[in-house]
Amino acid sequence: MEDTVTAAYAEGQFNLTGSCILIHMRRYWFNMLLGILLTGSSSLLLAVDGAAQVIKSGPPTCPGVALTFDLCPVRKGPGYDQPLIDYLVKYRVPATFFMSSRWMAKHEAEVDHLLGMEFFEVGTHGEVHVHLPMHNAEEQRREILGPVKMLQERYARDATLFRPPYGEYNDVTVAVANTLSLRFIQWSIESGDPDSRLSAEQILTRVANRAKPGSIIVFHANGKGKQTKQVIEQLTTDILPRKGLRPLTISELLNCSPSRP
Repeated sequence: MEDTVTAAYAEGQFNLTGSCILIHMRRYWFNMLLGILLTGSSSLLLAVDGAAQVIKSGPPTCPGVALTFDLCPVRKGPGYDQPLIDYLVKYRVPATFFMSSRWMAKHEAEVDHLLGMEFFEVGTHGEVHVHLPMHNAEEQRREILGPVKMLQERYARDATLFRPPYGEYNDVTVAVANTLSLRFIQWSIESGDPDSRLSAEQILTRVANRAKPGSIIVFHANGKGKQTKQVIEQLTTDILPRKGLRPLTISELLNCSPSRP
């Protein structure tokens, strides 16, 4: 119940009155205390309501959408959709990739390639892709921090964007991400591309019907989405132009204005 109320508050569905004030204050002090326990210093805290920091879309006045691609580990196959990446590179389509440590460890050349594209942006997606709400604060911190450290130490790249594995999180997850100064990125449109039962047409219809200014769309670039390249081709050459929208990275979307898509 609290999660539902907080989500509604974060989306501006009602004012912070009555019992909502109590919930808000509980979350405020919970995040404050958790930050102290995790960092050992109150000076490192972000004194904000955690739920309000989960980003699901960009400005509704922005004439663009963010195409995002999760790179989580796979048990079978190469774990990398090369044709999809080739298309994005060939046509210089801005995109944001969320990479797990386990995936990065098996795809060093691919990581280098993605980092080398100035129209791509990279975020993190957990250490080994666990269900974060099933773990305590310290375990969640290790899972979230793993790929951040790998990008810093192996690739000299600072990570500022984080997406939880499976899109699952709780108050602890949000508080941990805050203490690590990570922007917590979810999505407003789930493409469903890993579902082998969905055709390219079904996925495209699903995305096209929901796409609007500021949308964040989640796809996969690890080979799970058999139809992803075809969907992206039609989306970028037909659907988005007809809607007056253009692809952007997450950072571009969040900094977007009507006069500067």
